[in-house]
Amino acid sequence: MAGKSYKIVVIGAGGVGKSCFTIQLISGTFVETYDPTLEDSYRKQMTIDGEEAILNIYDTAGQEDFSAVRDQYIRIGEGFVCMYSVTTDASFQEVRNLREKLLNITDDEHIPCVLVGNKCDLHEDREVATATGLGLATEFGWKFLEASAKNKTNVVEAFEEIVKSIRVYRAGTGGGAGQPGEAEKPEVKPKKRLCLLL
Repeated sequence: MAGKSYKIVVIGAGGVGKSCFTIQLISGTFVETYDPTLEDSYRKQMTIDGEEAILNIYDTAGQEDFSAVRDQYIRIGEGFVCMYSVTTDASFQEVRNLREKLLNITDDEHIPCVLVGNKCDLHEDREVATATGLGLATEFGWKFLEASAKNKTNVVEAFEEIVKSIRVYRAGTGGGAGQPGEAEKPEVKPKKRLCLLL
């Protein structure tokens, strides 16, 4: 039996490792150099909490200068992995702008999002403290993890968390993009949007 489908968009400033992160999930390999003209959408089947899930992942790498294309991905997305690099404060500051863009396009402050501080393996180059990332995620009501596409740290976990958030969101709103009126976990009450912070 095929699992339910989830549309996940990976967003973030240029150079934070969005494509490497996505490719690590899809193929289990770390790509040192990435050509942003390559594929921008991927499909991955996973079992999350005992349920099959088909992840349709849209990577916005190479789209930073093409806001119309990125905005189109945002319109179809059900959940977002918002990424910054812990080695670049400017990429962290861009997260606020991306959140505003999400709110403007989706008109939904409860849209499922996970904030990911990538490149946590580069300790000596760190510019953004873990507590700073966690604080911003808490402010936004988002889940948070630090990750390393290179070391496979929290790559799978980030996508598992966004799928779980989408499931709760669908149940709480009586449906979601692609699943009208379907509630996966009826015991979840509408409008309760508690976030697990890691």
